[in-house]
Amino acid sequence: METEFENLIKLQKLDIEIRNTSVLLDNIPRQIADINKKSEGSLQIVKAAEDNFARNQKKRRDLESELLDLKEKIEKYKRQLNDVKTNKEYSSLLKEIDETNAKIDLLEEEIIGEMLSADDIEKEIKAARKKSEEVQGELSQKKEMILQEKQKAEEKLKELEAKRKELLPKIPSDQLALYEQIAKIKNGIVLSPVTEEFCSMCHMRVRPQMVNELISGTQIITCENCGRILYYVKKSE
Repeated sequence: METEFENLIKLQKLDIEIRNTSVLLDNIPRQIADINKKSEGSLQIVKAAEDNFARNQKKRRDLESELLDLKEKIEKYKRQLNDVKTNKEYSSLLKEIDETNAKIDLLEEEIIGEMLSADDIEKEIKAARKKSEEVQGELSQKKEMILQEKQKAEEKLKELEAKRKELLPKIPSDQLALYEQIAKIKNGIVLSPVTEEFCSMCHMRVRPQMVNELISGTQIITCENCGRILYYVKKSE
């Protein structure tokens, strides 16, 4: 096989590696974005629990403030009892006191309910924070591994592109032009080995005369069916 033709095979292998490495690099931003999204989701669960606790505490403060107002109102009614002139006024004040005490009882029950809820929410916050720390640690490690992989892939890509640049001058311009032309329409897969008289890419039989020409390796021959550059691979015994 002519050296130039061997270089076409080397170029094909380099281009496949370059493409695969480029695909890997192109996928990394999406992987990083997914990690950031999961990280944010983990933090949002903690924040939701903390916000719930803040609402609980505000409601409790509002209830306690309302309770204080009602207790002050009771004291006011009790002072007024000393100043009433008639039984009707006295009875009316007692009724107000009873109704206010009933409201106080309801508020106190509601406050106790909020206190119990606060205990549950605090447990929820603690569990969410612990889980978030675990998730953040795992995601941080995964992100670091991806970034390391990115660095290696970038270095590999530079190396491959340098090898490609070094190889190109060794390939005749007409062969290189044909290679580039086929690459555009065949998704970068330009060459196809011929084994047992078949094109490996499209599986069509290659005429015996063409097989003989491929064995001699004196010229570039393309598959009559798929249009790729053919090269002969000796059948393993």
